[in-house]
Amino acid sequence: MPLDPLVARYLEKLNALHNDEPAQDLSLAEKRLRSEQNAIAQAGERVSIGSIMNLTIPGPASDLPLRVYIPEEEGPFPIFVHFHSGGWVFGSIEASDAVCRLLAKQAHCIVISVGYRLAPEHRFPAAPEDCYSATVWAHAHAHEINGDPDRIAIGGDSAGGNLTAAVTLMARDREGPKLCCQVIIYGETNYPEPETASYTFYAHGYDLTREDMIWYWDQYLACKEDANHPYASPLRAEDLSHLPPALIITAEYDPVRDEAELYAQRLQQAGIPVQLTRYNGMLHSFFRMFTIFPQSNVALQEVANYLAGAFQKGFV
Repeated sequence: MPLDPLVARYLEKLNALHNDEPAQDLSLAEKRLRSEQNAIAQAGERVSIGSIMNLTIPGPASDLPLRVYIPEEEGPFPIFVHFHSGGWVFGSIEASDAVCRLLAKQAHCIVISVGYRLAPEHRFPAAPEDCYSATVWAHAHAHEINGDPDRIAIGGDSAGGNLTAAVTLMARDREGPKLCCQVIIYGETNYPEPETASYTFYAHGYDLTREDMIWYWDQYLACKEDANHPYASPLRAEDLSHLPPALIITAEYDPVRDEAELYAQRLQQAGIPVQLTRYNGMLHSFFRMFTIFPQSNVALQEVANYLAGAFQKGFV
């Protein structure tokens, strides 16, 4: 279907902004700050939540920051471990704050936001190892935060979706912890060789470009051979059985759309229950742009409803 009119208007403003700005060679730190500021502005108002704790836990190589959102209701609560977006290079706990507050409130669960190590300073497998460690910590320390260790889910958007798929494989391969479900929102599941049709159709003109994604992968991987590792490219895993049920959300005008939908098909072929929703007319990153697209709130409610249902069922 055609671009959503609000998406078309957003892209027009974005192109005008880029044309008006003088060329700048920003440092990586400056780019990260700008990315965080944009994410915070696009997400809008931060809803109140029962309590928030900033913690630091031992990580695989260094201290790992977490932010824990606890609802006002009486627990123990199910737990959703959230991995932020940003192409493994950008993103932060602070940039994801509004999304995590909304998920905790609407899904009536504890949300643990993970400040995993970023590339290129820390290349693969630093990020998935951090995210797996945070998930293990959530299970081991659930009672300390009024959580239920028998109801844990994980999820994220874009790079966070990639890390979600990786951590489910790690949890299976390393025999725990058990997970109720996984939420993958337009997640990258495969290094783009060979490229999918969506990489060709939406290579330019829809904010996230083909060149952007290649650059992100180049920052993330230590060497080309790492692209074959299933924890980097989950679609390349030979075996996708014995993984938790999945909600997979894609956007129509998104270079990574096809690989996310192919991953949904592979999971289904392996016998994993999958709920796949494509948001027509939308582009990559729409999920967290609450001040711009009404569809963002629709997708957020879908995630909250899915998590609530999965938490009721517990482990499958």
